[in-house]
Amino acid sequence: MAKKAFGGYRINFKGRKETVEDVFGNKPIAPSEMTKKLWVFVKKKGIAGK
Repeated sequence: MAKKAFGGYRINFKGRKETVEDVFGNKPIAPSEMTKKLWVFVKKKGIAGK
C-alpha cells in the first residue's frame, strides 16, 4: 500500500508553460521565500488538489 503524501496535497505541473523565472523572479531568494512564492503560484493557478 502506498503511503499518503505529507499534508495530503497533490500538485500537478503537467502542461504548464511557465519558467522558473516566471515563478521565482530572476534575483536570488532564500528557500523560505521560494516556498512562499511557489504556494502563491500553485493557489493562483489552481493546480493543487487533495
